[in-house]
Amino acid sequence: MGRAEERRARQQGARKAKKAGTKGGIRRFFTWKKILAYVISFCALLVGAFFALYLWVDVPGANAEARAQANIYKYSDGTIMAKTGDINRESVPLSKIDKAVQHTFVAAENKDFYTDSGVSFSGTVRGLINTALGRGKQGGSTITQQYVKNYYLSQEQTVSRKAKELVISLKVDQQKSKDYILAGYINTSYYGRNAYGIQAAARAYYNKDAEKLTVAEGAYLAALLQAPSQYDYSTAGPNGKKLVEARWNYILNNMVEKGWLSKSDRAGMKFKKPGDPRPIPGLEGQTGYFIAAAKKELFKAGVDEKEFEAGGWTITTNIDRKKQKSLEKAVRTQLTDKLAPKKRTVDKHAQVGAVSVDPKTGGVVAMYGGKGYTKHWINNATREDYQPASTFKPLILASALENDSTTQDGTPITANTEYDGTSKRPVKSSTGPVGFSPPNEDNISYGPVSVQKAMNHSVNSVYAQMAVDVGLSKVKQTAVDLGMNGKAGGFGENPSMSLGVMGASPYDMAGVYATLDNHGKKVTPAIVKSAEKGDEKAELPDPTTGQAISRPAADSVTSVLTGVVADGTGKAVQRQGMDVAGKTGTSDDNKSAWFTGYTPGLVTSVGMFGEVPGGKQTTLRGAGGGGRVNGGDYPASIWAAYMGVAADDTKDTEFDLDTDMGAAVPPPTSQSPSESPTATPTKSPTATPTKSPTASPSESETKSPTPTVTPSQSTTTPPGGGTPSTPTTPTTPTGEADTGNKRQKP
Repeated sequence: MGRAEERRARQQGARKAKKAGTKGGIRRFFTWKKILAYVISFCALLVGAFFALYLWVDVPGANAEARAQANIYKYSDGTIMAKTGDINRESVPLSKIDKAVQHTFVAAENKDFYTDSGVSFSGTVRGLINTALGRGKQGGSTITQQYVKNYYLSQEQTVSRKAKELVISLKVDQQKSKDYILAGYINTSYYGRNAYGIQAAARAYYNKDAEKLTVAEGAYLAALLQAPSQYDYSTAGPNGKKLVEARWNYILNNMVEKGWLSKSDRAGMKFKKPGDPRPIPGLEGQTGYFIAAAKKELFKAGVDEKEFEAGGWTITTNIDRKKQKSLEKAVRTQLTDKLAPKKRTVDKHAQVGAVSVDPKTGGVVAMYGGKGYTKHWINNATREDYQPASTFKPLILASALENDSTTQDGTPITANTEYDGTSKRPVKSSTGPVGFSPPNEDNISYGPVSVQKAMNHSVNSVYAQMAVDVGLSKVKQTAVDLGMNGKAGGFGENPSMSLGVMGASPYDMAGVYATLDNHGKKVTPAIVKSAEKGDEKAELPDPTTGQAISRPAADSVTSVLTGVVADGTGKAVQRQGMDVAGKTGTSDDNKSAWFTGYTPGLVTSVGMFGEVPGGKQTTLRGAGGGGRVNGGDYPASIWAAYMGVAADDTKDTEFDLDTDMGAAVPPPTSQSPSESPTATPTKSPTATPTKSPTASPSESETKSPTPTVTPSQSTTTPPGGGTPSTPTTPTTPTGEADTGNKRQKP
């Protein structure tokens, strides 16, 4: 063998030896014993990792979506007014759901729910593998796992989320009862039709509460959870309808198998088609005003705003559906239908706000906030930026009576007390003039006039003087005690207060007059009757509390205000067979006009406001094609049309008054025969058709023809008190005689 051959032999041997060594090394690592050890080690590693994960992962708080529910608003009779919130959900306790209906969900999703550990390991592993391979959503989870996913986690499909779901499900099953988990599951699941939770689903598909569901209906809702959109019977195709009926049968058969449903009951069940989808009530029309007012009331009562907005509350309001419809109809027929915004620009500016209150309970039974919450978001019923004008005058009299006030010469102030009703008469205090000389409506002078007649015709000069006689601070305090906002704009302690120049809302004035109607016992209007979330109930203040003013003072004012209706600016609201008290008001530059009045069982305040886009105030003059808009016009017409229907529901027709002031307006037979018909400013002062038997020709026929009429200085008080008769007492030319400040004549 040569050297070359020897070298090749050595190289081949080396290669064989190397190959043999390599093969032996691999075998050293992959013997069957070592493979078993590897498997055991891997399993131990997984168990250790899972144990570490179990220790590391805590049960978290509920996710935001699970906490978010709809807030349900209802009318006083319990019918649903609206639902608010991005999530249409209303959680209900399991105790309110029939046991058999509960079992439909268990039979549909997890027959062994009551005995399992809360997880399906095989289903979870299958889900993990499919998720890792990107195969999308996978089923096979228990009810506990589905609840955990809905309530604690997100809906994302990741391996980490699946692992957390497994751990949390085990912990929840250990920490919570099966009923707790089932309740959470059926209250957080999605049923289609934008309904989350069984209560919303019961409403959406069967228009009933969850506690009234039958087993057949419950089985359908349980079937929906597998494919909500596909199984909605009203929109499903032939295949979808076939599938949902098959699943419905599957659920009921499982219930029979588990002993939760008898075979005879099962045999008698037929598939019940759900109702067609119905639109969820929103914020259109007056509903938005109700909701905004209710929320403001609840937050003021101490309900946490963040907690409330998370949803789950059921708010029952005091709004009476019948009365509400009557109020809306009254606004439409008495005003809206008579306006022509395309012809008259001023008609575009007319706004109305109204509030109706039960004086016994304080409940707001009807409210009109404007053209619609989505069209005019400012609630005209609660806004406080317009002057209440002469509707404030009764509060001055109430303060006078409550404080036993006297005139400058020491005469006690009552309905029969005389004041100088001369227009622009300087108001005086004990130290002299106070620098305020308010004009009367159309600058009419009344001369000596009783407090009663001054209220009937809204004589500014009289009530400006009375406010100073009582004391401006006392008048304001009485107004606040009765329910006015003492911090409202313009509520300063100055003589102009007497003209109602402060800000006030129909809501405020309804409360003030309700307090008078309630014999001086304070009434704070309340739109919310009750508010609860599960077992939690909001603590709401009592709408009727202690005495704001004494009963004699309140009842005396009521007596006087019946005169405004019987013989004054409120004649438009007279009703046969029922006592009515009230007061008109027309503010500075005719920017607002009011009528606030009441019967023994119902109080309503109507305000009409001039507003241009942007909320700026403007005059109402010319609205509807007329001149000045007085409180005795559109506001009184709306009031009368509404109360003509709504007040009939009340039992009381007569005021039960505790007053020694006598009748506010005496019957015609009690009038002195010497009283002659009144003259208007447009007629000649000598145009009195019937002379007083005791009057001389110079008194009745030779008056100076001036546009301002001054009555005789002598007065006669009819029997029983009330309005003294005067030979030549002027009346307002049309409507009412009240104003905040001097205005131009129409």
